[in-house]
Amino acid sequence: MTYKECLKPWVVARLLPTGKWAMIGRYSKNSDADGHLRLLRQRVPSMQFKVVFDVTERGQ
Repeated sequence: MTYKECLKPWVVARLLPTGKWAMIGRYSKNSDADGHLRLLRQRVPSMQFKVVFDVTERGQ
């Protein structure tokens, strides 16, 4: 994980048809990620989105 990614640990992710998750955006505040999540759920109700806290360690 880069230093820039460490500054924005909150991630909005989308579930892909393959069962994997794709990152949509990174945010420094949980409230910003939740706001984007609400917007995505309103615009694309057929897709599954989640807000997660990225705890990936550096060097992985």
